Amino acid sequence: MSNNNQVNSKVIETEVPLGTVHSAALEPYRVRLFVEDEYVRDAEITIGVNHRGIERIMEGLPVEKANALTEKICGICSHIHIWNSCLVAEKGLEIDVPPRAEYIRLIMGELERLHSHLLYLAHGCEVLGHETFSMRIFYIRETVMELLRMIGGNRVQYGVPVIGGIRPRSDLNEMRIQKIKEGMDLIEEKVTEFADRFTRDPMIMSRVTGVAALSKEDALRLAATGPTLRSTGVEVDLRRDMRQYDPFEFEVITQEDGDVKSNLLMRALEIFEAIKIIRQAVKDLPEGKITNRSWEMHDTGIIRSYIEAPRGKLYHSYRLEDGRVRNSIIRTPSITNINAMEHACVGTHITDAQLAIVQCDPCFTCTDRAIQIVDHPLKKSTIK
Repeated sequence: MSNNNQVNSKVIETEVPLGTVHSAALEPYRVRLFVEDEYVRDAEITIGVNHRGIERIMEGLPVEKANALTEKICGICSHIHIWNSCLVAEKGLEIDVPPRAEYIRLIMGELERLHSHLLYLAHGCEVLGHETFSMRIFYIRETVMELLRMIGGNRVQYGVPVIGGIRPRSDLNEMRIQKIKEGMDLIEEKVTEFADRFTRDPMIMSRVTGVAALSKEDALRLAATGPTLRSTGVEVDLRRDMRQYDPFEFEVITQEDGDVKSNLLMRALEIFEAIKIIRQAVKDLPEGKITNRSWEMHDTGIIRSYIEAPRGKLYHSYRLEDGRVRNSIIRTPSITNINAMEHACVGTHITDAQLAIVQCDPCFTCTDRAIQIVDHPLKKSTIK
């Protein structure tokens, strides 16, 4: 199978549309594949089908309500959004978060990374046509979902962080800590068994090895982020720069080939690192209060915060005026990974194009944005 990423500058014979709704895509988006002799010579991904205007809705809301709204941005990584949004307010208002709350926020973040990576592996197996592997991973993922429900009271939107700490219902007692420990043991055992079977299957390995490879140079040039970037050999993980992760030992996983196999192994190996962090956090969970209410609201300038979401770098910023949010901007990892998805398609057989997109773990519903173009001389504005 050829994996030549060189784009020939000649007339493309055939355009193959994919989507906006497709059985291999979890969300609506449109792909245009420009195909010649069954190989993709160029690709274009268009989003904008599911824009919900969350940043616009946040404008003028009290900061607590605005933070809660950010959890609705994504049904997979809802915790990481509200955590980062709370970090923005705490940074601007100079609020110290109790260590126990920091640990519980981090445990939730790593549990969310576990379920996101397991969802990725299950979806990848589904696109490969291996439904048995897909269902078995979803079975393993159920353990994580139940732990998230136990702590947050919900399987999708948990509502754990608040400004200055966490909600009282999300504190961890001995029973919950024991459940988390048992869950980590079970997930580690099951993922190890699955990884062994997956990598020993010659049909699977031949289907994913060398397919849709992205070079390190192209990944950096296209501003790829998260596991998509690390699968090309670039050791960048924002958790290394976050003070919340300073007490914990973990490895930044990288792979070298940037192909489908490397991306699948990236997530599988990061699952073991997430388990390692969670075990350290529950073992060394500090005693003490879980919320700091000793702070006062005041106006701020634009405050920015970056965090390592399961898919990569997540950015939140806003300013506070009379306790209300102004000028909110949220940038999700998938918006910067779209270029990598398009580039990974080029040179693949048309049957592997969707696999090339899925290997970058797209999440377009939380990425959709609208822009307002204002033409001042003509006094006209256009929403796109």
